[in-house]
Amino acid sequence: MKIRGLLIAVALGLAAVCGAEAAPPPEQTVDMAQVLKPGPLPELSVGPATGVPVIEYGSVTCPHCAAFDHETLPKLKAAYVDNGKVRYIFREFSRNPLDVAAFTLARCVGGDDTTKTMATIELEFATQDKWAFTDNPLQPLLDALRPTGLGKEKAMACLKDNALIGKVRAITDTGEKLVKIQGTPTFVINGKSYGGELSMADFNELLKPLVK
Repeated sequence: MKIRGLLIAVALGLAAVCGAEAAPPPEQTVDMAQVLKPGPLPELSVGPATGVPVIEYGSVTCPHCAAFDHETLPKLKAAYVDNGKVRYIFREFSRNPLDVAAFTLARCVGGDDTTKTMATIELEFATQDKWAFTDNPLQPLLDALRPTGLGKEKAMACLKDNALIGKVRAITDTGEKLVKIQGTPTFVINGKSYGGELSMADFNELLKPLVK
């Protein structure tokens, strides 16, 4: 009976371990107050200011970022943002000149309307395969942005706006300085950074101790 009881206990313990979800380990510890300071452009965010901040540093030419935007972000919004538990913040992280151009165009489309800017970035993610990996990406990118009403003349003027381009690049520079970003997407939650395309299960484990 003792041996049988021991075997049952071991089996139950193994089942509990196998079924348990573990939060992903952080890459860095960061100064959350510094990271949350406003940048040179209006913050791209959804959710109330009282929600737990979840910051994503994303590149619009990054396939993993596009997959997160398409597959996981809607679930995150439904589970935590729409009910006011989380404030999701997107920060433009430009890995290359094409990122700078795409983010600059998105800011031109949106202007002071951050909802419109975020919708434009989502459109760029959704059409990424049509423009981001071609030898001559500008025209395909402009074609992808046609539903926003952005014409070629305005787009070319935006791409010559050195002041706006400098502000877009400054967001990347600040992310590199404060978060030590090694790749995209990178998420910052509760003073810790997490690299890679986090799953919904990962977010559940990270956010459960933080949300009310």
